[in-house]
Amino acid sequence: MRSVEDILALMGGAEAAAATCQVGTEAIRKWRQARAIPARHWAAVMHATGLPLDALPGAPSSTPRPTKETPMTETAPEGATAALVLDDGSVFWGRGFGAHGTMVAEICFNTGMTGYQETLTDPSYAAQIIAFTFPHIGNVGTNPEDMEAANPACRGLVVKQDLTEPANYRATAHLQDWLKRHNIPGIAGVDTRALTIRIRDGGAPNGVLAFPADGRFDIPALVAQAKSWPGLEGMDLAKDVTARQSYTWDETRWSWGTGFGKQEAPRFRVVALDYGAKRNILRCLADAGCAVTVLPATATAEDILREKPDGVFLSNGPGDPAATGAYAVPAIQAVLEARIPTFGICLGHQLLALALGARTYKLDRGHRGANQPVQDLATGKVEITSQNHGFAVDASTLPATAKVTHISLFDGSNEGIAATDRPAFSVQYHPEASPGPSDSHYLFHRFVAMMAEAKAA
Repeated sequence: MRSVEDILALMGGAEAAAATCQVGTEAIRKWRQARAIPARHWAAVMHATGLPLDALPGAPSSTPRPTKETPMTETAPEGATAALVLDDGSVFWGRGFGAHGTMVAEICFNTGMTGYQETLTDPSYAAQIIAFTFPHIGNVGTNPEDMEAANPACRGLVVKQDLTEPANYRATAHLQDWLKRHNIPGIAGVDTRALTIRIRDGGAPNGVLAFPADGRFDIPALVAQAKSWPGLEGMDLAKDVTARQSYTWDETRWSWGTGFGKQEAPRFRVVALDYGAKRNILRCLADAGCAVTVLPATATAEDILREKPDGVFLSNGPGDPAATGAYAVPAIQAVLEARIPTFGICLGHQLLALALGARTYKLDRGHRGANQPVQDLATGKVEITSQNHGFAVDASTLPATAKVTHISLFDGSNEGIAATDRPAFSVQYHPEASPGPSDSHYLFHRFVAMMAEAKAA
């Protein structure tokens, strides 16, 4: 196998390689840092250099994979009790914690430095294994108040260091015990920087987190399991995490010393469509003066309009928006036709865009963390936001009756839209800040102002 430097020399240097692969020189710097060439550039590099695939760093070896008769390994290296196996055959060994078991999912990384319990209980992480780039996980323990859903939907977590002991007055349980109770496996001791670079440069892979009780691993079988998993494109996961029946919500945001409050004098009736709603979003709506009725993701236009809402909220959630849109979009379009003020977040943002006639697409690596910069195009203001999404709205497909309101300062992707002919807007990020900064709380008040204007008309 040739080194990245050898290949760059054969291609005529970094600038020539960048031109051949139609990328910037920053991408070439990342090749050097990772000591590997992303899979999407293998064809161009082989054509330019004449090298075979197995000569490229990062490409699979041409050596036949072991069979069950000659297994790659059945026993973990000394000290390892768990493995993270990717669909390209990469194996990250480590120390298991949480629940024993084997989980297959998409592997993503989260850059947040706080709020790991809120992250783990965000329903938008359904069918995903989360690698935390922040090394100290477990230090605040867990507690019932920081649950964003009744049950976690994520399938596992990956950390650099062993779980730390809880050192926070609000902790009621160790993260280890909490994970066991919710049947979630984890792996520690992984080089999360190398894993993050792998995801950043090559996109989010499918993978298997294995923490077997007997300590035995069939690596070829785990690789095959990762390869055969279909991935998130085309998956409707909202049905898996939505409420099974309607309910009302009046709990307001948490305050130090008093805990959660209660909305006893609401001014507006809001229907929240639950595609995987986080509890703190509902609290923010109640805090802003709303009596909230939560309906399942599959609610029809008739179900929504029967509630006679002043406004409709489209929640966050997991999976491919195009798949969920098959049943969600007709209901949203009826709401828009009735000119009821509408506000969407995350998956709700994508579904609103679909209802307006736009399209969505899957991002290579997604945006996940509490430090994502977004610009409000109307004011020029930059907000630091909390995000968790793997799909995005294709702004070029928006109709003339909609406009872009926010963009990501990381990659320029769409972060917000507004209809110009009816009262509807949405953002890709999480203004409820759970976890994350509170720069964007004003959006809930914008929604309330829109409802007040509609009632006054």
